[in-house]
Amino acid sequence: MTPDLVDCPPEAVLRAHRGSLVPALVGLAALTGLAAWPHGSYGTAPVLLVLDVAVGVAALAAVPLVLRRPTLAGVVLGVLAALSPAATPAATAGTFVAARLHPVRTSWRVAAASAAGHAVLVLWRPTGLQWGWWMVCDVAVHAALLGWGAYLRARASLLDVWRERAVRAEREQERRVDEARLAERTRIAREMHDSLAHRLSLLATTAGALEYRPDLSPEQVAGAAGVVREQAGAALDDLRTVVGLLRSGPDELAPQPGLADVAALVDQQRAAGTHVDLQVPDDLDLPAAVGLAVFRTCQEGLTNARRHAPGSAVQVEVARSHDAVRVRVQDDGPRGRAAVPIEGTGTGLVGLRERVELLGGRVEARPAAGGFVLAVEIPVTR
Repeated sequence: MTPDLVDCPPEAVLRAHRGSLVPALVGLAALTGLAAWPHGSYGTAPVLLVLDVAVGVAALAAVPLVLRRPTLAGVVLGVLAALSPAATPAATAGTFVAARLHPVRTSWRVAAASAAGHAVLVLWRPTGLQWGWWMVCDVAVHAALLGWGAYLRARASLLDVWRERAVRAEREQERRVDEARLAERTRIAREMHDSLAHRLSLLATTAGALEYRPDLSPEQVAGAAGVVREQAGAALDDLRTVVGLLRSGPDELAPQPGLADVAALVDQQRAAGTHVDLQVPDDLDLPAAVGLAVFRTCQEGLTNARRHAPGSAVQVEVARSHDAVRVRVQDDGPRGRAAVPIEGTGTGLVGLRERVELLGGRVEARPAAGGFVLAVEIPVTR
């Protein structure tokens, strides 16, 4: 069943070989003319010449019928081959064309009709061969034409299958590359928001406090300037980390922050003038991925409180149950003009939700008690 691997329409095959159609038709017409060329027997029976010419023309006209109606074309060519040797070139060509364009279950009928026609022809217009040897040659020629055409059709079918698979594989590879590129861009954007944007928002908040609080003492101004200097240096370090993420492999990156870094994160907020109440168990041990998610949750909650509720006190609580860790960051709403609210991009919670959901957890962000609460729960297997 190899020839049926791809049901290629005959018109498609002809279009693929349109450059060789004209030479083939010219050669077939020349062979038909040679088969009908007058010879000595026509002197006593000139009607045979007329018959051969008429049969040759009819046989040439019947060959295109193989394209649409191969069985009917085989019968017509077989009858014409039984009447005159002038139909032999067209009948044998019809066998090959049928095998090339159609499945074997169809093309064998064309070959059988042509072979039968030639068997009848030799009965009333004998050749130099005995009838038995003529039949052997007749069947062998048509079998060879049938096999040759079927082989070429099977080969073309296999090439079509391989070509289609190659195109599909290339498209699949392009899709995977696009997905990997999108995932990498999302990861980099999330890291930039979670680290670099946090530093810059803290810088903007501190600078806003210096601008809108001219009554600050020299010590307070110096403390705020120290926060600006420290956070600017940390922002540069985060920027180098992001650049390294773009240029290097994961093994070359600095260790990611975790639960142990939450206290330092809170100290930065306190140094910038935000009152933060932190509650974290001392003996809490978390996997690295979960610890990073806890740190990013605290970071996102503090950043949002600083942006949307300047001057508010913030409560940060990390608690562990037997199968999950829970993080809660809540502010009391904006208070006075301690700082200038900063507009965010809206992608922080989206990235945090993606990070937490990859770990099987869930994120809840909603208004509460005049402020806003960010609550995250992440399952822990150990």
